[in-house]
Amino acid sequence: MYDERIGVRKTYKLAIGGQFLRSESGRTYVVPDSSGTFSANAALASRKDVRDAVVAARTAYRGWAGTTAYNRGQVLYRVAEMLEDRYLQFGEAVSAGEGSDEVKARANVTMAVDRLVWYAGWADKMAQVAGSANPVASPYFNFSIPQPVGVVGVIAPQRSSLFGLISVLAPVIVTGNTAVVLASEERPLAAITLAEVLATSDLPAGVVNMLTGRISEVVPVLAAHRDVDALDLCGVPADLAAGIEEIAAGSVKRVLRSRGAEPDWSEPPTPRRMLSFVEIKTVWHPIGV
Repeated sequence: MYDERIGVRKTYKLAIGGQFLRSESGRTYVVPDSSGTFSANAALASRKDVRDAVVAARTAYRGWAGTTAYNRGQVLYRVAEMLEDRYLQFGEAVSAGEGSDEVKARANVTMAVDRLVWYAGWADKMAQVAGSANPVASPYFNFSIPQPVGVVGVIAPQRSSLFGLISVLAPVIVTGNTAVVLASEERPLAAITLAEVLATSDLPAGVVNMLTGRISEVVPVLAAHRDVDALDLCGVPADLAAGIEEIAAGSVKRVLRSRGAEPDWSEPPTPRRMLSFVEIKTVWHPIGV
């Protein structure tokens, strides 16, 4: 019917508070595939976009943290189901962004789905692992209970655009935190597509807010923001990480920083990342007669 068709060039938006929005600044940047060919445009997040995302995350926090651990696990499992339903689409996004062949890219998607299911299974087990009932010499029960720290800024891995992202995001939200995520700067398309999945899943609006843009512009704003309670600096280059930690220290943020190269995400996960974003609170309760 057509001798030659010109493809529709897509401009991906930011995901903030359950809505897909253009950057407040109106800026975008070109995202090439692994061969250097144009793939799409992505929004270039500004300081105002970061602040809006933090407000959305804080607004969603109370409801999400108050959701039962069992229900949070069910929500993550639902996200895993939807990710598997779009298996081919995510495989293409990973292949184009990371330069891997289709077989390897699809295996990467499968591992991401399995990682989500793994963390979903931990949702209602954290209290048993990290909490305790403490003996006291008085007529009270004394419990130590893990609680989410609040709003977490997550800088996604730069190489592993989907599997690595799931590996750092899932432990943040399964424990009841909300997140402001900066996707991989050069490979953001899988992350934005994941945001589209999250928007149509059972995850409440604002629990995950997905930004795209420059590490050098976005991360210092997150680190300085006094309503951000913790940072995962996994995707921050080593030459910038120390400076970001120094900025974060100004508001006494909890910071998780990988030492050396980006981790091998295929290694079996541990509860360590979940424990990095909870704090232990002690509750006293009188023993009933």
